[in-house]
Amino acid sequence: MASDPASPVKPQGCTNLKLRQLSRRVSRLYDEAMDATGLKGTQYSLLSHVILMEPVRPSDLAARMTLDASTLTRNLQPLVAQGWVEIGAGEDGRSRLVTSTEAGRAKRQQGQRAWKQAQLSINARLGEARVVALHALLDDCATLLAPVSADALDD
Repeated sequence: MASDPASPVKPQGCTNLKLRQLSRRVSRLYDEAMDATGLKGTQYSLLSHVILMEPVRPSDLAARMTLDASTLTRNLQPLVAQGWVEIGAGEDGRSRLVTSTEAGRAKRQQGQRAWKQAQLSINARLGEARVVALHALLDDCATLLAPVSADALDD
């Protein structure tokens, strides 16, 4: 998709850098709010996905969270070590299923209150209309940058 030559506005700077800077600031706000729960924002998100999808194959969980398999495995390890999730046998000897434990569900409930406070803080600082617009822009960009499937190439 070519840019509009009539447009006087040209992107300046590195998009990757700008997104990483924003991501670090947002992550810091969530992590500070979550600190008392013993969860990081990323751990809360992963635990929430496990609970919402369980029992779930690691490959399905990774796809939903747009993580590669090795990152998911690494991120699950602290949750397993804390006893919040379990990785057990799947339908056959080669597959695995991820499930939450009772302690994990309780931890998520505790984390949910802290997450809500972080989200409300961001909404207040940015303004709800800006947060809604940001979410829509991020969703649109994620769709546009999603990998092209092999099926789409056949069309």
